[in-house]
Amino acid sequence: MEVAVKSPDKLEGKYKAMVVCWLLGIGCLFSWNSMLTIEDYYVNLFPKYHPSRVLTLVYQPFAFITLALLTYYEAKVNTRKRNLFGFILFFISTLGVLLLDLGTSGKGGIGPFIGVCVISAAFGLADAHVQGGMVGDLSFMQPEFVQSFLAGLAASGAITSGLRMITKGVFDSSQNGLRKGAILFFGICTIFELLCVLLYAFVFPKLPIVKYYRAKAASEGSKTVSADLAAAGIHSHSAESAIPERLTNRQLIAENIDYALDMFLIYLLTLSIFPGFLSEDTGKHSLGSWYAIFLIAMYNVWDLIGRYIPLIECVNLESRKGLKIAVLARFFLIPAFYFTAKYADQGWMIFLTSFLGLSNGYLTVCVLTAAPKGYKGPEQNALGNILVLFLVGGIFAGVISDWLWLIGKGW
Repeated sequence: MEVAVKSPDKLEGKYKAMVVCWLLGIGCLFSWNSMLTIEDYYVNLFPKYHPSRVLTLVYQPFAFITLALLTYYEAKVNTRKRNLFGFILFFISTLGVLLLDLGTSGKGGIGPFIGVCVISAAFGLADAHVQGGMVGDLSFMQPEFVQSFLAGLAASGAITSGLRMITKGVFDSSQNGLRKGAILFFGICTIFELLCVLLYAFVFPKLPIVKYYRAKAASEGSKTVSADLAAAGIHSHSAESAIPERLTNRQLIAENIDYALDMFLIYLLTLSIFPGFLSEDTGKHSLGSWYAIFLIAMYNVWDLIGRYIPLIECVNLESRKGLKIAVLARFFLIPAFYFTAKYADQGWMIFLTSFLGLSNGYLTVCVLTAAPKGYKGPEQNALGNILVLFLVGGIFAGVISDWLWLIGKGW
């Protein structure tokens, strides 16, 4: 394998790979963030069904259970087929949202709401394939690739929030403006998801630095990269007996349980507040219908900024003890949000929401770039999948916890 001879520092394609990783990260959550960001439309369309909470609650079991199965069988799963299936499903499901709305002429009711819930479940299924598959695949490459992919995840939220504010501003005063904005929104999203399919299938596997790391992982015993190597014109002929032993998933969890719990707790806290609490429980303010959209936008923008901070070496938190303290300290945000919603003005709520996003993005990148260091390629791939599983588990638990804000409100 010719690509394995050269040093990765001398191979071309590093910055192209970072850009592609960033775009694929956007594609991984673009569809789902689009559905979250048009909550004002769905709340108007389905006022009796709490769409900001129900859709997330539908999405998460499919994401978590599918990812658990894929993580368990990670060593045998064809990464290329897994990621392509996920991106294609994102494209089809996003197109489905558009066609459902056009087919029902934007009418509410239980039928269309069930249809939206089915599509939400499909998003969960696609996310389980792509997010775990990509983080695992990038974990045995350069840390900048993982960081770029994670930044893309956050950028999807920031971009969807920006687009939503533009479409709402353009159509707000027109008749049926909410629906027109939502249709335009998902039209853009559908095109972008198709772009991600093409990028992953034809561009990413052919970059020299990507070929180098995949060939290296294959030489260390990884079977998951063979299809991607074949797509790049490289065929591995490693003998079965020459494959070195690797730590089992159970051993990897035992050695990294603190990192795994960090990921779980980060997203438990975040999703117990975002987006349900921000959409429904912050009261009425001078910004009116723009308030929830603005809060979600502030979260997404600061989440994106937080994911770039670890690139500054002096503030990249790698201490395992330091990460645990930072993760646990975030739980003080729960009483802070409660009392701010009850007694303070919107300025303080905007500040807290920004800090929630900043700390979420920063700690996510710190954990996912620190944990794989020191392991072989197949182990790094497996550990990336495991950490994403705990991340999704935290999201699932957070989504359920979000319903606790409704206690005592007569629902």
